[in-house]
Amino acid sequence: MKNLVLAFPTQLQEALIIGKNHRFVTEKKAFDNVVVTGLGGSGIGGSIVQNYANDKLAIPFIVNKDYFIPSFVGKKSLVIVCSYSGNTEETLSAMQQAIKAKATVMCITSGGKVAEIAAKKGYDCILVPAGMPPRSCLGYSLVQILFVLHHFGLIDDKFEKEITTTYKQMTAGEAETQKKAKAIAKKINGKLPIIYSSPAYEGVAIRFRQQINENSKMLCWHAVIPEMNHNELVGWRDDANDKAVIILRNEDDYERVQTRMEINKKVIKKFTSTIIEINSEGKSYWEKAFYLIHLTDWVSVYLADLRKLDATEVAVIDFLKGSLAKS
Repeated sequence: MKNLVLAFPTQLQEALIIGKNHRFVTEKKAFDNVVVTGLGGSGIGGSIVQNYANDKLAIPFIVNKDYFIPSFVGKKSLVIVCSYSGNTEETLSAMQQAIKAKATVMCITSGGKVAEIAAKKGYDCILVPAGMPPRSCLGYSLVQILFVLHHFGLIDDKFEKEITTTYKQMTAGEAETQKKAKAIAKKINGKLPIIYSSPAYEGVAIRFRQQINENSKMLCWHAVIPEMNHNELVGWRDDANDKAVIILRNEDDYERVQTRMEINKKVIKKFTSTIIEINSEGKSYWEKAFYLIHLTDWVSVYLADLRKLDATEVAVIDFLKGSLAKS
């Protein structure tokens, strides 16, 4: 897993090449809505792109993580099917429903049944390299979602330059990123992590939570400010030194959200001594988001080291899938 995390900047560069080289067969058209359907490491890219696209798209953009698609999906819907393996049970179910609804279907996968169906139906299918854990291939899948949106004129091509800049900055700062991640992992080790972020970076917070779940084999939760100020903040009332709060921060977080973060720290520090702030680096959304993703990916694998666990192993998920196959 360490080698895969280390290769993330290069993966972004490769993903740009894959997207640029894909020759779309689906004609450009207008849509009433966009749905990205996918789960786990295959679906998180959709959540992060949703944050990015919120102030750019004039139509609804949702991320579907279920067997079923929303009832509004129809002929004027764009459905982007994301399944790294191409065999994700829930995603295949949603894909079949999208086909039945006569939506425009675009696929991002490394192969499997999704690629087979796409080939049979004549759908655009962007193939990414196979043979890795889905969570380690976020760069491949996320970037292809951006290329699909750009093909249909829903976003401009600024993301290409921004991701190229991101790749260069991440590569140059790799040693410092790993140093920071090791220090953060030591502070978190032995505690229950609680991640907070602004709404614009919730996808990044979810990614961090999922990486702690899968790589570090730990329970974890996340919440968004200001929403948690209307409920969860009240839960901070008892001694909680067994918990570590991590706040993901960005200089462009809305000023009132930043004020809330400062007040939250005053409340929370009465109950836990472990409050860690991670400040993003860079100018563009993608520079900030990918910096945080890469740093927190390292945190998750260093936590696995401290816990003397194999970050790659996901035996319980394999057990679940095997049990489902028998039922």
